[in-house]
Amino acid sequence: MPSTVTTPVASVELELTAKCNEQCSFCCTGSGPGMSHGTMSLADWQRVLDEIAALRIPAVQFIGGESTLSPFLPALVEHARDRRLAVEVYSNLSHVRPALWDLFSRAGVRPATSYYSDDAAQHDVITRTRGSHARTRENICTAIRRGIPLRVGLIHVLENQRIRQAEAELRSLGVQHIRVDRVRKVGRAAEPALSEPGLDELCGRCFHQRAAISPDGDVYGCILSRHLVAGSIRENGLRAVLTGAAWAEMTSTVPAPRTACTPDDSNDCDPANTEACLPAFPSDDDEDDGQERK
Repeated sequence: MPSTVTTPVASVELELTAKCNEQCSFCCTGSGPGMSHGTMSLADWQRVLDEIAALRIPAVQFIGGESTLSPFLPALVEHARDRRLAVEVYSNLSHVRPALWDLFSRAGVRPATSYYSDDAAQHDVITRTRGSHARTRENICTAIRRGIPLRVGLIHVLENQRIRQAEAELRSLGVQHIRVDRVRKVGRAAEPALSEPGLDELCGRCFHQRAAISPDGDVYGCILSRHLVAGSIRENGLRAVLTGAAWAEMTSTVPAPRTACTPDDSNDCDPANTEACLPAFPSDDDEDDGQERK
């Protein structure tokens, strides 16, 4: 195996698909039902995971689109865990196949989701999908009932959105890991007059601590900075991209993570712990003190 390189990247977002069963009004990737799974094959993604492990990057996040729609997800979670990578699966949790609950129950694997309101009609307006609130809420309850640690991002999209009521509801259901973030003006939420999003829409973790790979193999800092493509995983490999001139240039362009934040960023003053930025991944050693999940 080639010698490792030193990289500050702590986790990589793997966008397994651009297909999604919802059409959220603010989606940063522009995903939806009519999109494709991309051109990356299962073998391509497995090679990416091998390289992430070789680079000693400790964690990955499977995301989309809707990650659970990817036919590769179960095999890739297993592949990542075989290489001792911490895994988070970000899903809208609107439809979870029975086999996926077993996958989410594995040590070192955690699901995460987004929630928008305790009011079903308001939630469904944001997702542009009728019944999405009921399905997501039901599966949040299922995760809690099964003892599966769940991270939930509350995204402030509407002016009159019932964010605090939704947070109270989630805590009453037993969700412990909740973060609030503002909508970022990228993707469908971007300013129409701008050719690309401003750097102030980024929290600063991208490129400095975070990397992302698209369904077609493009590499950028995170799903929010997808307009800043540093290379192709299929042409160069992850190692070459992370040590290349384009990555270094973009890292110097994006402001480094702030040491302080404003109340608009997060309810615990930690914008890194939002659905768009750097999630907190578990280790095998602290997984519920060894308690078996069912």
